[in-house]
Amino acid sequence: MRHALLPIASLAAAISLAATPLHAQEPVTVSSKIDTEGSVLGELIIQRLEAGGVEVEERLQLGATSIVREALLAGEVDLYPEYTGNGAFFFDMTDSDVWHDPQAAYETVRELDAENGLTWLTPASANNTWAMSVRGELAREHELATLEDLARYLDEGGEFKFAASAEFVESEQALPAFQQAYGFELDDDQLLVLSGGNTASTMRAAAQQTSGVNAAMTYGTDGGLKALDLVVLEDTLGVQPVYQPAPVMRSEVLEAWPEIENLLAPVFEALDLDTLQRLNGDVAVNGRAPAEVAADFLSSLEE
Repeated sequence: MRHALLPIASLAAAISLAATPLHAQEPVTVSSKIDTEGSVLGELIIQRLEAGGVEVEERLQLGATSIVREALLAGEVDLYPEYTGNGAFFFDMTDSDVWHDPQAAYETVRELDAENGLTWLTPASANNTWAMSVRGELAREHELATLEDLARYLDEGGEFKFAASAEFVESEQALPAFQQAYGFELDDDQLLVLSGGNTASTMRAAAQQTSGVNAAMTYGTDGGLKALDLVVLEDTLGVQPVYQPAPVMRSEVLEAWPEIENLLAPVFEALDLDTLQRLNGDVAVNGRAPAEVAADFLSSLEE
C-alpha cells in the first residue's frame, strides 16, 4: 500500500487540524524595552491585538535595546516597539543625514530591515529625541515654542539658565549642534552642568529653579514634562535625529496575522508628542499601571 489508512478518529482529527489556521495555534509574542515608554507602548500593542482577536504571549520589559533587538532577530519574540532613529546604529549609518528627516528615516530603516525578515509598521508622530525644554511660565510669557524662538529670546537678552549633563554640553551632536544651527551660544553662567545627569535630574533642577535654572535637557516624550510644566522647544531645523516609535515585527508572523498592521496603525497615528508625554507621565509621575493607562487610552480612541 502506498498510504496506510488512518483510524476514523485519527482521520477526523487530521481533517480538523488541517482546517485550523496555523496562526490560531501560534500566539504572537509581544515584547518591549525595559523603560516606562516601552511598557506603555507594549501594553497598547497587546491590548489592541487581543481586542482584534489576535492571540498574544506577553514578554514586556525584556531588556535594553540590544537585548530586545537580538531576541527579535533570533525569533524569540515576534513584535516590539522600536525607534526609527536607532536604524543609524543597527546599520552603522550614524553619519547619514537621513535620520534627521522623519519620512526618510522610516523608509530607510523599513527597507534595510526587510532584508532581515522584519517589517516596520506605522510609526507615531511623537519624537523621543534629545531636546531643550523650558519652564512653562517662561514659554507662555515670551511665546517660546521653537528653538528659533529661543534664539530670538536670547538675542534680546532674555534671562536663561540651562541644566544639562556633561555629555549633552560637550557632545558635538547635542548642545554645540543646536547652537551652531540656531545661532546662539550659552556661556558658563548660563549652564548648570550635572555630572552624570539624566533627564530626571535636569528636569527637577528646572522645576525647582535650582541656581536660577529655567530650562533643561530632556527627551521629547519624557513622562515628567507635563507634570513639571516644562515645554519642549521644537527642533524646526531637524538638528537631532528623529526617534519615532513604531512596531517592528517578524515578516513571517505578519504574513500569518496580516490584520495586525491595520489594528495598530490608528493607535500609533494617535500618539503625538503631547499624548505620549501624558501617557508616560501617568505611569512615571502618577504611579498608574501601564496596563491601566493603555486601556484608558484605547477606550478614548473608540469614543
